[in-house]
Amino acid sequence: MSQPEIPFGKRRPLYRFLEILPGMLSYAAVILLFLLSWLNPFLGALYCLIIIATTLVKAVGVAFRTIQGYKVMKRAERVDWAERLADLENSHDAYERLRDRRDNSYDFAEHVQNLRLLSAVGGKSEPKPHEIYHAVIMTAYNEGLETLVPSIEAVRDTTFTNERIIFVLAYEERGGEVMEQNAQELKKMFRGVFGKFLLVKHPDKLRGEIVGKGPNLTYAGKHLAEYVEKKRIPKENVIVTSLDSDNRVSEKYFDYVAYEFCVRPDRQHYSYQPVSLFMNNIWDAPAPMRVIALSNSFFNVITTMRPHLLRNFASHAQPLAALEGMDFWSKRTIVEDGHQYWRSLFYFEGKYAVVPIRVPIYQDAVISDTFVETLKAQFVQLRRWDYGASDVAYVGSYLFSQECKVPFWNLFPKFVRLLDGHVTLAIMAPIVAFGGWVPMLMNLGSRGAMAFNLPNVVGLIQTIAMIGTIITVIISLQMLPKRPEKYKKNKSFLMVLQWILMPVIAIVYQSAAAFYSQTRLMLGRYMEKFDVTKKVVKT
Repeated sequence: MSQPEIPFGKRRPLYRFLEILPGMLSYAAVILLFLLSWLNPFLGALYCLIIIATTLVKAVGVAFRTIQGYKVMKRAERVDWAERLADLENSHDAYERLRDRRDNSYDFAEHVQNLRLLSAVGGKSEPKPHEIYHAVIMTAYNEGLETLVPSIEAVRDTTFTNERIIFVLAYEERGGEVMEQNAQELKKMFRGVFGKFLLVKHPDKLRGEIVGKGPNLTYAGKHLAEYVEKKRIPKENVIVTSLDSDNRVSEKYFDYVAYEFCVRPDRQHYSYQPVSLFMNNIWDAPAPMRVIALSNSFFNVITTMRPHLLRNFASHAQPLAALEGMDFWSKRTIVEDGHQYWRSLFYFEGKYAVVPIRVPIYQDAVISDTFVETLKAQFVQLRRWDYGASDVAYVGSYLFSQECKVPFWNLFPKFVRLLDGHVTLAIMAPIVAFGGWVPMLMNLGSRGAMAFNLPNVVGLIQTIAMIGTIITVIISLQMLPKRPEKYKKNKSFLMVLQWILMPVIAIVYQSAAAFYSQTRLMLGRYMEKFDVTKKVVKT
């Protein structure tokens, strides 16, 4: 089993074409609106109407799945995953005890079914829960103790036994003396808390690496594998979770992941994806950043309801044996999380999937030292995420190569959805906001009824789509952490009022960041440096 790598230096013609393709289609979609409106206002209006109607359908779907996903997440959070994990130790007895119980808790029937299947094979479950180890690799660059300590404490305070947690602080040499001092201080603070607390310093400027998180993760992963081998812990029993320095896991996260890991016969062929919620400092963030953080949180909630579309994002877990086989994470991309999905899919020749873990990992919204710097930092973060468009060339070149081991009709729809997602992200906001006026403005001397009535039709569709926004606002208020005492009650009102910024943010940030990244790819100006997003902690 093997997987291709992102090339360094000059690309082959097919690869280069596929790098250009997302930006080419995004620009073409916008230009086509003007061209059709100029040639024939009816065709221009029809084209615009189709795109906006598609947006309406998606808005309805988003509203429905947001409600559904939020309810499922709350139900999953109420489950005693430690108890369910313990049931797997003796599946036969647990099945006999639970088989006739009526219980409406999240996935209880599926839990009983899992016990029945394990009981049917003599209770043989390999590995048993008490044989599972969790390894946490937390990456750090120059973050302070005020960020790192609460994140490590969250790992400490989970319901999974700390004796079988191996904590790895993977910090960068380029972080300087302050980062070195912080690392040593953390080792002292958490000595004896976990089964092992490892410090792994990633050297700067290693050959064959970009400046990014992926190389740091991989370097730490190799040290982890050496430690596990030295301690004679079976690598196939170790589940590795990658965390950023601001990530705070749910107290039930590790038990939940271990449970899903144990009940799957092909457990090495899966990764396990929690729900990333950007809520740690949401009350402190400026209004535009709050809207973006909440929107991204909603997106992550929604994707858990569509497992066939789920991809690795930010923090995720994967077995150590599988990671070692594929040489851990890529050292050649700044979007190592999403890219890991494709590397894993290719490594396992299509027999790979992402399991939704429907409990949250809390992350920070973007806050920098000043408001202007915060606005800039948010754009930098989004353009890095949107550079995932680089995977279009990675996936497409493998899909159309003779070396491809993934069945064509398995991979081709995934490739199309990947391409469509990046193009849609770029074009949708500006066309919805301004597209309705283009046919009329391009044909001021014409009397075409459809072109001149299109702004009114678009306005009506946008009004209907506001229902989705209202639902989003209601759920956002329920998802918010408790208001800090330092803020008055009127801050809650601002949490509602902030959503009037959504149309502007969609264009200035989401669409512009997507066009920026795709344009860089078109021009061959590759983003090969991971710009760390500064997240100031307000006290």
